Amino acid sequence: MPEDPIELVLDGHALTLEQVEAVSRGGGMVRVRVGEAAMHAVRRSRELVVRKVASGEVVYGVTTGFGRLAEVAISPGDQVALQRNLLRSHAAGTGTLLPPEAVRVMLVLRANALARGHSGIRTEVLERLVEFLNRDLLPAIPEAGSVGASGDLAPLAHMALPLMGEGAFLRLPDAEGGGATAVDAGPFLEKEGLDPLVLEAKEGLALINGTQATTGLGILAFMRARRALESLEVAGAMTLEALRGTPEAFRAEVHAARPHPGQVESARRLRDLLQGSEIRESHRHGDLRVQDAYSLRCMPQVHGAGRSVLGYVEEVLAREANAATDNPLIFPDAELVVSAGNFHAQVVSQALDFLCIAMTDLASVSERRLERLLNPDLSGLPAFLTPHPGLCSGYMILQVTVVDLLAEMRVLAHPASVDSVSTSASQEDHVSMGMAAARKALRSVDLFERVVAAELLAAAQGIDFRRPLRTSAPLERIHARIRDRVARLEEDRPPAPDLEAVRMLVTNGLTTGL
Repeated sequence: MPEDPIELVLDGHALTLEQVEAVSRGGGMVRVRVGEAAMHAVRRSRELVVRKVASGEVVYGVTTGFGRLAEVAISPGDQVALQRNLLRSHAAGTGTLLPPEAVRVMLVLRANALARGHSGIRTEVLERLVEFLNRDLLPAIPEAGSVGASGDLAPLAHMALPLMGEGAFLRLPDAEGGGATAVDAGPFLEKEGLDPLVLEAKEGLALINGTQATTGLGILAFMRARRALESLEVAGAMTLEALRGTPEAFRAEVHAARPHPGQVESARRLRDLLQGSEIRESHRHGDLRVQDAYSLRCMPQVHGAGRSVLGYVEEVLAREANAATDNPLIFPDAELVVSAGNFHAQVVSQALDFLCIAMTDLASVSERRLERLLNPDLSGLPAFLTPHPGLCSGYMILQVTVVDLLAEMRVLAHPASVDSVSTSASQEDHVSMGMAAARKALRSVDLFERVVAAELLAAAQGIDFRRPLRTSAPLERIHARIRDRVARLEEDRPPAPDLEAVRMLVTNGLTTGL
């Protein structure tokens, strides 16, 4: 029997990153609606827009053109055409279509932002966005075309066009496979029994002024990065065991003396992961080594720095997921319509650049540990972790693969957020490049997961060479999970399928040890 869907009530204030990720997975497991208090706030903001228009007051994007054309007055009879033309002209995206999970995230984030009641739309516009989400009617959105300044204009325009029966929807893959493809929105909407909406004053602008593409991709990247970091902690602990390293450097007293929260947490995790290990007990006495190489000894300091970055990124994304980011903003209590800049994605862009930097350094320390596992001069293990060095090459090329991944990650670590280029006839003369930062973050986390998987694969093989001694209970569970999918390496075979099998474990959060 299928499970009943979880109900998610949007109010513009309390959406969590975990809820966003749950929505991204689709499958009808989350059903979204807007809370009554939020709908009341939406109605009040719409009433103020209607009054302002009726009074003849100049309101940006309602009675004027957009951007550099804000000085052009728009007559009341042209206000519907203005909103329609806005969506048409701004749907200038290009490149690969965003995957379904990214589109679902954009829909739920935009609906949540509109639910705050500062956007001046009618409730039926918000309800239609939610209906698209609940029925998995996903607009086709190209990945490139936003500089994250006046919001993610092009991606959000592609998202909004199907509300009017224009643009395209994604046709999702069926059981026979194949990728998602774009289909014309008009016939698709008719087939679904939905009439196109006619967008009125302010509504087109409210739909596309926002950071929801940048933030959405950023949330997807962050959630995967968080799981991958926990898996990296496991990989590092397994490597320490395989190399017969000492966990003395992880003692609580050491980290209380330098109490960075990320460092303290990583040290705690490593102690928990290693507690009760027979391998550790086997060399506690009589081992002349008093300290390990930095890639082992400094795991709390290096992994912890990454944890601290992820903590900051999480804070930024959680706030942005519940922010009003369009322009102008409507404040019914004060009878105000204010043109400002909440659509500027600089804070999100910088955070995602920081995420790329952190993941790159974490991947770098993982690669160094992998080298120690494979190098017999450093490991005390058979060369390249094969039982038959010389005749077999074992995991020799696994490190070569990781070095290639790391090279790309280092390029992706260059910040997009410092590359502002003036746009829109110098009206938008400082931009965040948020979508570029978000795309980089998604690519970087994909590479990071593969680096972590490589260390896990090699560390599991290293632990096999320490048998019959057993490692700790948590690490034995992860070792067994890896061995369920990847047999111990006895004779040479292509490592690529093994690496992919462990990568899938990392991506799905099955190697975190939690």
